[in-house]
Amino acid sequence: MGRPVLLAVDDDAPVLAAVERDLRDRYAEHYQVLTAPSGDQALDLLRRLRLREEPVALLLVDQRMPGMTGVELLSASRRLYPDARRVLLTAYADTDAAIRAINDAGVEHYLLKPWDPPEDRLYPVLDDLLETWRRPAPVANLRLIGDRWSAEAHELRQFLARNLVPYRWMDVEADGQARELLEFAGAGAGELPVVVLDDGEVLTTPDLHQLAARIGLHVRAERDAYDLVIAGAGPAGLAAAVYGASEGLATLLLECNAPGGQAGTTSRIENYLGFPVGLSGADLTLRAREQATRFGAEMLVPAEAVGLLRADPYSVLRLADGGEVSASALVIASGVTYRTLSVPGAAELSGRGVYYGAGRAEAADHAGGRVFVVGGGNSAGQAAVFLSAFAAEVTLLVRGPDLTSTMSRYLSDRIEASDRITVAPRTEVAGAVGTQRLEALRLRSGTEEREVPADAVFAFIGQAPRTGWLDGAVRRDARGFVLTGADLGASPPDWPLPVPPLPLETSVPRVFAAGDVRSGSVKRIATAVGEGAMAVSFAHERLAGR
Repeated sequence: MGRPVLLAVDDDAPVLAAVERDLRDRYAEHYQVLTAPSGDQALDLLRRLRLREEPVALLLVDQRMPGMTGVELLSASRRLYPDARRVLLTAYADTDAAIRAINDAGVEHYLLKPWDPPEDRLYPVLDDLLETWRRPAPVANLRLIGDRWSAEAHELRQFLARNLVPYRWMDVEADGQARELLEFAGAGAGELPVVVLDDGEVLTTPDLHQLAARIGLHVRAERDAYDLVIAGAGPAGLAAAVYGASEGLATLLLECNAPGGQAGTTSRIENYLGFPVGLSGADLTLRAREQATRFGAEMLVPAEAVGLLRADPYSVLRLADGGEVSASALVIASGVTYRTLSVPGAAELSGRGVYYGAGRAEAADHAGGRVFVVGGGNSAGQAAVFLSAFAAEVTLLVRGPDLTSTMSRYLSDRIEASDRITVAPRTEVAGAVGTQRLEALRLRSGTEEREVPADAVFAFIGQAPRTGWLDGAVRRDARGFVLTGADLGASPPDWPLPVPPLPLETSVPRVFAAGDVRSGSVKRIATAVGEGAMAVSFAHERLAGR
């Protein structure tokens, strides 16, 4: 496999020459710079590159070309290179085309011509896009063998995918090689799932902690005590880790499953400041994780806090593996979980057609199928749009009369414009039907019930805080969310300091809460990031004795 390709396309010869010159000046050492004078020739070149299995990292395409516009070319290129970064070159008059490209062609950015000087207006954009593009991994030697409809296999697949661990999924029902490999591994059908590691070691029905340790994830703390411990690696926790580590605090970040939290499973975030064309939750998580690690933050995955003890002035966290870690300051950023469907059949089919979150593995498993999304908020809307790129039919089930009061306008507009998404108002799930996997849903509209065929259902129906581990440690509201600052009252009971709690500080000094887990928080990624950064500032204040 050769160097990744950067492909520039423009029918204006002087402009194409200028693009080629600027790309070669900056990127020729690590990338092949290729050009094409038209959309048709560019597509032909992409087909030949695909046949040769050459990686394409980025397409930089002019909008106004005869025969095939830039948007049309970028849309067509998605079938050949779905993971390539896409940039549209536009004039001021083509702003509408650029917006359409964002919505319809998977464009990551658009650039206005002319872009001089490239050091200011071209390279920073392309550097950022290329940094987040990843060369296709070679065929992974880590193999996961299991039944597609196994909840245990689904959990392992989700864990590996969300932690960006390359692996090869082998369905024992559909893949003869999987059955042959099981024989070599000395495992039987009743011992699934099985993981075959790079070195040939076989793990039979491993739990997440065992798997993480064997594939090289960091699962045990290097120290007994830290300046700052953060429980939860969603946007709030990652922001706290970045700011804490960058300011010199010995920082430990604990995550029970995978960095990113619920935001990490979001297919496309389009209202985050500074990213006008949006970005995926996985992309945002990758950037934040690398940033925190670069500043020296230590991250354990999976590492779940199961209890909190006080040894003034320190907090001691008990971990699920039996270990303990001490913190001079603690940030609770453990977030929330989606509530489960409390209807007959749903629990038994969890991970086998009933899902809470929509990742690429689940979407690919149900390509061409009939899927349902439950919920009327932004998470449900984003999932519906994402799944519509795979499923033949997506039905969004909402309890209200429409989406106007619960979903952002940009999302509801996209759902309305989609020919694959249908909104079913005043409809809820009354039951899940199936034996080995989900086969149908019972839907209720008013007093009427009906049964409809279903391949999968993805539920986004409210949130419950991950705060059970805080029982008896910090004060919470009636729903379990952590109380902070002024919400604790003017004179919190048993508050030991002569000054009141700081904003984001809990009923225990030096213990802060940030993000969705905090009572009264705004459930948005941007506010969670802001609170994570603020919590570190307040922690500094307390650690300084103020």
